[in-house]
Parts: sequence; C-alpha cells; structure tokens
Amino acid sequence: MERKPGTFIRNRRLRRFPALRAMLQETRLALQDLICPLFVVQGQGIRKAIPHLPEVFLFSPDELLKEAVTLHEKGIQAVLLFGRSEQKDEAGSDAWNPRGAVQEAVRVLKRELPTLFVFTDVCLCAYTTSGHCGVVRGQYIDNDRTLEHLARVALSHCEAGADGIAPSDMMDGHILALREALDQAGFQETPIMAYSAKFASSLYEPFREAVDSTPLFGDRSSYQLPPANLREALREAQTDLLEGADILMVKPALPYLDVLRAFRERFLVPLAAFQVSGEYAMVKYASLNGAIDEKKVALELLLSIKRAGADLIISYFAPKMPEWLREE
Repeated sequence: MERKPGTFIRNRRLRRFPALRAMLQETRLALQDLICPLFVVQGQGIRKAIPHLPEVFLFSPDELLKEAVTLHEKGIQAVLLFGRSEQKDEAGSDAWNPRGAVQEAVRVLKRELPTLFVFTDVCLCAYTTSGHCGVVRGQYIDNDRTLEHLARVALSHCEAGADGIAPSDMMDGHILALREALDQAGFQETPIMAYSAKFASSLYEPFREAVDSTPLFGDRSSYQLPPANLREALREAQTDLLEGADILMVKPALPYLDVLRAFRERFLVPLAAFQVSGEYAMVKYASLNGAIDEKKVALELLLSIKRAGADLIISYFAPKMPEWLREE
C-alpha cells in the first residue's frame, strides 16, 4: 500500500549522520564541569589504595601535590579535599588544626599550583570519636555547639589558602554561621558551596571507609535529608541561599536527578552534583567483572547529571575524563 504524504514524521533524519548528530547535541560534558575529590592524611610519602574505591588513593600532602599537578596539566581545574585524622576526639578538634592534613595540603597546592581552584570539605565526621558530623550530647547532635566548631574549621582552611569551602555537615544555620565568620575574618570573597540536599543515603559507605567516619552509634538520619522528601530538599536549598550560599549541591547524584532538576527550575545560582563513592564503586566493580563498559557507562551517567541541570560535577571519574573526552 502506498504511504500517503505527511502521515508520519521522520525524526531520524537528524540522527543518520555522525557529524549532524554531533552538531545537534544538546548537552555536553567539559573538563571545566568537573571537580575531583581527593583524600589527604598527615605524613609524607603516602599513596595508599582505598578499599572498595578502585584507583582512588589516600595521599599525604606531598603525594597529593604530585597527583594534583598531573590532574591540572590534563585540564582539571578544581579539586575538593577531604581529610582523614588519626587524632580523633569528642570535639573533632583536629579538623581545625593549622597543621592538619587538609590545611597542609591547601598550603602546598596553592603555593605550587596557584591556578588550581581548591575547595575544602567542612565537616567533623572524620575527626570525632563518634563518627558523627557534629558534637554529640548523649545520643543527639548539639547543633549550635557544632556551629562554633565548624566556623573554626572553615577559618583554618581559608587561612591556609583555600579558594572555597563546602560544608557537608547538614546542621541548621551552618551557612549563616560560616558566612558571618568568614566575612568578619576578611574572607568576604570566599564562596560557599553548600551541600544543600545531602540525603541520608546508603551510597556513602566506601567514602566512610576511606576517612574512617562510620558512626559508632545510630545513623545520620536526624540531620541528613530523608530520601523520600523533595519538598524538604527545596526548603533546605532556599534556606542556604538566604543564609549566603553561592553554589547549591545535590548529593548523591544519580538517584536524585529529579531533585537536581527541581533545583534547576527554581534557582538561578550555580548547581553542583556529587557522584558519590557508592555510585563510582558500582560502575567500577561491574566493569571489572565484565558486565559493562566503564567508559561508556561513566560518560552516560555524567551526561545525565549535566542534562538534569548540574553546572559542576564532583566525580571520582574526573582523572579519566581528559582522556575519555578527547577520544569522543
């Protein structure tokens, strides 16, 4: 039977030719989108593999510099530093030690790589004996006392030379407390990347192993967001903006793309998404077992995060992205 003209639309015309597909691609990944998370510990000559995070390492500041030089030469423009402490106490005081691992790493990086943008994670979980993100009183987190400690941590990072801070503790009022502390100390120009929608996820376990921050009791559901609640995430983001956040973050990324999209539709500020350790580990182990192609899957997942609205993506795949994007 002869087809009548106009009975269906040939959308595939625009997909037939590789060159045209590339020209019409709506969403693109670039190295400028990526922030590489890095782990640092006090000492020298340390480059220690992290269990359950293949190809991710715990570095001493001198070894971290070597890694950062390689990343920066390949085109990675920003890193996010996480510390691991062997000097834990109830207050998490090693977090604001001016000679702590993060502070030493910041000084080294900014001295040797001044054009690399250095974010630092501001939290207490890797420094407290409880493994919680704040000061514990009985079985609860003392929110307001924790704010005082977080301010000291942020100031110690900025005094060491950090370009931006990223508070991940999820305490009420933390953005305002940090903004006021930084402003009063002369760091008015230091941006805050807020973990505004940090969900109480099951995907953080490899990270907690890396920095030894598994809680000794309970979990973090009393301060991190319930995975079921989108409206609550929006309220947290709006609060962070009012308190002075410059960048909003969604964490984890892939299970919460709907949250990221909702943020993009409501807020005009830059958005970040954290492709967390569990997301990375699942891809790595599946690829190591021959179930999937690591590069193809990782690029597809990162592209989906960008398409959902992220301006910045924190990902453990960042070190491989210069090569992967060049091959595309």
